[in-house]
Amino acid sequence: MIIDTLNWKILKCLQANARQSNAEIGRLVGISSPAVGERIKKMEDAGIIHSYKTAVSPFETGYQLKAIITLRAFMGKLKPFLEKVKTYDEVLNCYRITGNENIVMEVVLKNQKHLEAFIDQLITYGETKTQIVLSHVVSNNPIKKPE
Repeated sequence: MIIDTLNWKILKCLQANARQSNAEIGRLVGISSPAVGERIKKMEDAGIIHSYKTAVSPFETGYQLKAIITLRAFMGKLKPFLEKVKTYDEVLNCYRITGNENIVMEVVLKNQKHLEAFIDQLITYGETKTQIVLSHVVSNNPIKKPE
């Protein structure tokens, strides 16, 4: 599917606020509400739009620490880890990467003791490195139309 200028405008609206009505988006981009709905449906069917999510504040829900943890998997432990990591509630995002480490994770934890217990689980799969996140510099940067 080709993403034309109008579809990019719709995507920009949805990335800013996915709860906007089709009528509101239509007013912003200059087309009717049914036309917006049709375009959104086509982008969903094509896999361009693949989900709508609610962002929850980890701090307000009891998680006081955010950390970035990299893992260098032991021989034969990467595939079991890739299955296990899906069960960890602490993991917000997990990526398989190139370089010396195999995995990078963004995690939220209740406190230092929780961090220690979580790392204890991870070290059965490989060597870890942990960095504590101090603050967000860029958050939820939307995908933009390529120039």
